[in-house]
Amino acid sequence: MASKRDYYEVLGVERGVSADELKKAYRKLAVKYHPDKNPGDKAAEEKFKELGEAYDVLSDDQKRPAYDRHGHAAFQAGGGGGGRGGFHDPFDIFREVFGGGGGGAGSIFEEFFGGGRQRDRSGAMRGSDLRYDLQITLEEAARGVEKQVELERAQLCEKCSGSGSSKAGGVKTCPTCGGAGQVITSRGFFQVQQVCPDCGGSGQIISNPCSECRGQGRMEKSGRIKLRIPPGITEGARLRSSGNGDAGFRGGPAGDLYVVIGIRRHEVFEREGDDLFCEVPVSFSKAALGGELMVPTLDGKATLKVPAGTQSATAFRLRGKGMARLNSSSKGDLLVRVQVEVPTNLNAEQKEQLKAFSDSCGEQNEPMAESFFKKAKRFFS
Repeated sequence: MASKRDYYEVLGVERGVSADELKKAYRKLAVKYHPDKNPGDKAAEEKFKELGEAYDVLSDDQKRPAYDRHGHAAFQAGGGGGGRGGFHDPFDIFREVFGGGGGGAGSIFEEFFGGGRQRDRSGAMRGSDLRYDLQITLEEAARGVEKQVELERAQLCEKCSGSGSSKAGGVKTCPTCGGAGQVITSRGFFQVQQVCPDCGGSGQIISNPCSECRGQGRMEKSGRIKLRIPPGITEGARLRSSGNGDAGFRGGPAGDLYVVIGIRRHEVFEREGDDLFCEVPVSFSKAALGGELMVPTLDGKATLKVPAGTQSATAFRLRGKGMARLNSSSKGDLLVRVQVEVPTNLNAEQKEQLKAFSDSCGEQNEPMAESFFKKAKRFFS
């Protein structure tokens, strides 16, 4: 009997490889040598079985240490390992790694090898869902907006109305698969289900294909779709536009369009949830004496009353001046943080006046400085 190859060599990995890297290596090779991709190739079939056996052992937390110590002897009668000891089906491992452990119609395994989207007996299949990334402004996100987007998608062929045939009665049940879209072949111990080679999985044969769509029943076309963006929409939100994905195959229902929202950075406002933030400069004299300050909002300008003695970085809340709340009539708030601006480029007269002003100020005019230096006194001694 031919000796078995080292399992690490089979998968093309080094000893000590991580579980993630091991899985990645197996996935790549399993797809390459899968029987459905290599019909009639006995060498590929044997390679696929060998890969499944190797991954079965090296991905197991108990089997792998036993194999590292004893090699293949660990799984022979009387060996030091804990092997399964029964017939090993590499398709079980393949389905497990490719996310189709339950064998459901939506598994990656089935989608990749032909059993993916559901098809009815007429050969109709649902169209694919599509994604469109839409960038909008902060103002549009706050107020809501209608947008027209242009995208290319599969649409029903107008010439054959989606049938794929150039004339009535031109669509017949595939004689090879009997309309199932798949055939089952025996390969040694295995029975393999694969896409019908004659109808390509549709279950039907078109004797007179439509000259416009070449029997597909649909064509790639560019078109406009109107979208309504609700007020208060957030970054990364996903909107579903039903039926605006790819047209179905041979009369099947259309897929959906998923619109992912991106909001452009604003030059004045920053958003946090339903609230907005902005920084507004205020003159030294107005911060000291108090007064009115004009501030921007998404609805225009507003007047903010600045109390005398306002310090830099003080925040004021303007209620209801923020973002619209999604599916609500209420709004968030606008928080205005004032930044006291120190005068620059003073002339000689201004400097003299400012020095006189500074000399006239005492500790009672600078309570923050007085408090700070009392706390920091020991650092200056």
